[in-house]
Amino acid sequence: MARRRKNKPKLIESEPVIATVESMTHEGLGVVHVDGKTVFINDVLPGEKVEFTCVRSHRNYDEASLNNVIEASPHRIEPGCPHFGLCGGCVLQHVSASEQLKLKETILLDNFRHIGQVEPEVVLPPLTGPEWGYRRKARLGVRYVNKKERVLVGFRERSSRYLADIQTCKVLHPSVGEDLTELASIIRELSIYTRIPQVEVAVGDNATALVIRHLEPLTEEDRQKLTGYARQHGYQMYLQPKGPDTVNLLYPDQAELFYRIEDYDLTLNFLPSDFTQVNQDINSAMIGRALELLNLDTNDRVLELFCGLGNFTLPIAKAAKQVVAVEGEIGLIQRAKDNADLNQVTNVEYHVANLMEDITGLPWTRKQHYDKVFLDPPRSGAKEILPFVAKTGASVIVYVSCHPATLARDAGELVNNYGYKLKAAGVMDMFPHTAHVESIALFEKS
Repeated sequence: MARRRKNKPKLIESEPVIATVESMTHEGLGVVHVDGKTVFINDVLPGEKVEFTCVRSHRNYDEASLNNVIEASPHRIEPGCPHFGLCGGCVLQHVSASEQLKLKETILLDNFRHIGQVEPEVVLPPLTGPEWGYRRKARLGVRYVNKKERVLVGFRERSSRYLADIQTCKVLHPSVGEDLTELASIIRELSIYTRIPQVEVAVGDNATALVIRHLEPLTEEDRQKLTGYARQHGYQMYLQPKGPDTVNLLYPDQAELFYRIEDYDLTLNFLPSDFTQVNQDINSAMIGRALELLNLDTNDRVLELFCGLGNFTLPIAKAAKQVVAVEGEIGLIQRAKDNADLNQVTNVEYHVANLMEDITGLPWTRKQHYDKVFLDPPRSGAKEILPFVAKTGASVIVYVSCHPATLARDAGELVNNYGYKLKAAGVMDMFPHTAHVESIALFEKS
């Protein structure tokens, strides 16, 4: 049987078109219609009159390049980064901060209505923080470009597999983002500079760690160069020859990374490869809002799902009688236990379990009654675990989400199938200048 070909976009050169932008997609693209066909345009805002040229044609839509803004939105601002338009990392820099929040709130509410057929009784005010230099976790691509005879370090170009040629990143923590060219230069000096695909950045309150992924062994001279670079900048330098389990410390001889949650007098240690929240200011505010919505007292028994290394667990434990915390990765659970010991928190019971699979018969499922449930799942959401969550009898569920579509889907399940009410929901600006929507929702038993 012949294999069906994928529909590839057709490159076109159309005549310039003038139209008014009707709306914006969840990815931050403007929407217009030309002769009944949908056209997506970068760097525009709803209500703007613009001139554009269609450059790629698909069966159901076209992609266009913006030529000129004829009538600008009052919410349009000058982008703060010189690489805006080339780098695909931030697509909303041309939008004022207040309007970015409105767009993200609209995305969240539209998903609730259209996917979950639900609507929150209360829309919570957005949580905001610094707009620049906030990003403490990033995976930077690395590539040697023959035509430029240089190594590039950064993010991909928009709608492209190629790395953007950028010198700085204004959303990345300044310890790394202010001079990507120096990092690229030191990689170029290595003997295997064509075999370095990525650098992972992890910033704690005490230090910045770089993890160099390398596909071939480093020479002793390579190791010395990286050590000297790390010493000069005060970095912790790690190497990763294969998978995440192979990450190992190069410099200094001993190192630790931690961040503080000052409002709860907590210190959390983590490894550079661990999942941690990208934006520490929003993280602190998010923890406060989560505890406010949980409305804990000293008699509450709380189930926390997808607990990670204890970011929410320990603040919750300080206000509740007991927390049962569950996570799928054994390494994160061990660090969660270590963090509990470090902070002298003794009322947490930890379990390892894959929450996307059958959990029947696991020890923490036998004690099925929990007063309240907190969950912070990955982008895929928590659909598989919701039947068990409903069986716990919890009067309150607080759900933190990094993807509004899966939150909306799960909200529909909780409300329409399991008898909960969506009492409140709102956005948290974890990633300013991007179309990423982080949100939190409160469900109460009807």
